[in-house]
Amino acid sequence: MDYLFSDSAAKTILFEPVLKGANHLCILSTYATPSMASWLLKSYEEQGITDITVDLIIESVMDNGIDDASHNSFRDLHKHALAEYANHFSCSYMHEEPSSKNNLFIWLNEDTPVQAFSCSYDFTQSSLLKKRSGSLVERSAAYAYKIYEAAVNSSIYCTHAEVDDYIVVRPSSSQTLASNDKHPENFVRLPLIVKKTGELGKKSGLNWGQRKGRNKNEAYIPLPCKIAKSGFFPLNEQHFLVVTDDHHALQLRVEQQNDKAITTPTSNALLGEYFRNRLGLANGAYIHTSDLMAYGRTDVTFYKIDDEQYYMDFSPNSKRQRNG
Repeated sequence: MDYLFSDSAAKTILFEPVLKGANHLCILSTYATPSMASWLLKSYEEQGITDITVDLIIESVMDNGIDDASHNSFRDLHKHALAEYANHFSCSYMHEEPSSKNNLFIWLNEDTPVQAFSCSYDFTQSSLLKKRSGSLVERSAAYAYKIYEAAVNSSIYCTHAEVDDYIVVRPSSSQTLASNDKHPENFVRLPLIVKKTGELGKKSGLNWGQRKGRNKNEAYIPLPCKIAKSGFFPLNEQHFLVVTDDHHALQLRVEQQNDKAITTPTSNALLGEYFRNRLGLANGAYIHTSDLMAYGRTDVTFYKIDDEQYYMDFSPNSKRQRNG
C-alpha cells in the first residue's frame, strides 16, 4: 500500500517513525474523522505493523461539538480496536482550555518521546493522504509531548459515560436526511443484481462468501466501472463513513481489481451480516433474488454528504414511495 501515501504527508508523519522503532503515536488535532483513524489502523494491519498504540485528542469539538455518526464511529473504534486489530486506539475530546490550536503528532518509543511534528495537516484523509501543500516542521519531541500531556488533562474519552455533559453531540447531516426525506441531488443507485441475468451472483456480490472455506457472510456491493471512475466515492482504499436509513454506521471502502467492490474493511462479513439482517435471513444464509424481491428492493442508493461521509438508503420501495 506504499503507493497510496508515498507523495503525501502521511508517509512522513505516520509511517517513517515506525521504521525507526517508534511504537506509540499521540495526536493532538484540530479536526479529525473516524474514517482516517479506521484507515490508519487497517493500513498498519495490512502492512504487518503491530503493537502500535494510537491516542487521538480532538480539539474542534470543544467549540463545535461533534455529529453523532462520527462520535459513534469513534466510540466503536475505541472499544473494538484491540479485538479487531493488532494495535490499540483511543479517542478523546478536548472540553476546556488550554488548546494548542495546532496539529501535533508525537511519536514515543515506549514511554520516551522520540520525534514530533507540528503541521497544518488535520487528522483526515483529505488532508493527509492527498498531494497538497501545507506546513510541516519537526519539533522538540519532549516539548511537544508536554503540550499533549496538558491536553490529556483537559480532555475526556469518547467512551466516557458522562461525555455528553462535556461535549455537544449533534445530529448528523445523514440523520437529518433520514428524518425529512430531503435528499441531496448528489447520489448514485447501485444494483445488487447482475444486469445481464437479473439475478444475484451465486458467488459474488452479497453471496461473495458462499464458497468453500470462506465466511458465508462475506459480501460486497458491486460498483460499476463508470461510477467508480466518476469520483463519487473515494478510491485508493480510503475509508468512508456511511450512515444507513435504519440508523447504523458502517466504515466502507472501494477495493478489488478495477475498483469493482464496496466492502467493510474491518471484516468483509460485516456487510453481509447487515444485509442479511435487513432481509430477515440468518447469518451465513444464501441470498436468493426472491429474498430481495420479497423485501422490496434490488438496489441501494448512496447520497454523498462530504468526502468522508455518506448516507445509504436500503429502505423497501413501498416505504420510499409512501414517504415520497
